[in-house]
Amino acid sequence: MKVNENQYLETFLAPVRQSKSYRPKFGHGNKKQGFSLSEFKTLYGSDPFYSWVGLDTDLMYAAHRAAGGMTSVYRQIGIGCERLFRAVLIDATGYTNAEFATWSYTTQTLSGRAKKLSLDGRLELSKIENQTVLTNVKQWIKNYCVELSEVSEPTNGIVFEIRQGYKSKDSKRQNADIDNATVAWANNYLPVFAVFSSQIDTDIVLRYRNNRCGILIGTISDNNNTSLYAFCEQILGYDLAGFFKRHTTTIKTEIHDVLETLRSAE
Repeated sequence: MKVNENQYLETFLAPVRQSKSYRPKFGHGNKKQGFSLSEFKTLYGSDPFYSWVGLDTDLMYAAHRAAGGMTSVYRQIGIGCERLFRAVLIDATGYTNAEFATWSYTTQTLSGRAKKLSLDGRLELSKIENQTVLTNVKQWIKNYCVELSEVSEPTNGIVFEIRQGYKSKDSKRQNADIDNATVAWANNYLPVFAVFSSQIDTDIVLRYRNNRCGILIGTISDNNNTSLYAFCEQILGYDLAGFFKRHTTTIKTEIHDVLETLRSAE
């Protein structure tokens, strides 16, 4: 498997850098770029109550920026994980078309409008050129379906939903994930949630597995049925954990630069 790790690194970091430009909106959703410090001071300074109690200050702006920026950083890291994992899929499989690495379907909203939903990655058995990877993926699907119990092996392959972590116990998100999984099974795909960190509640893992979903978590383990990093190394032939270890200094520097920017008013 030939890879360009410098390109992988940029694929992961490019979304994260975008968080540096985060500006709080202060409830004004129509202001797409958010408020600058001077605009914030005008907004809060013109509000009698906020100006009386002293909220129209650099410190308040910096606090809002840091709070919202934290959410932005997590979101952008998630996007970086998604793009990186998809790049690994393309290189590992030898796909002749990058579109093979994604999967989407169309559903209808309650109002009857068509809505397109996409999952972040796909291992399409009929399109995998690397025969070793193809054999590995087929065997992995077989083994995993035995663990899920009373599940027939899907004939098309695997579709992935990628997350950097899963700290929330939002039932609405879980229900949407399970809906996606149901559609994936209907289209002969095994749905797998791949979480780069180990931050996921065990109750969520159990619920997803009980609904015939695969779960791979960012733990350091030799078990490719539970560890995302073991799966990447043993099934896809790429040491993803090694990638992060090799480039940890560069990644940390970039992340810390973003965080330092977000905690300042300017």
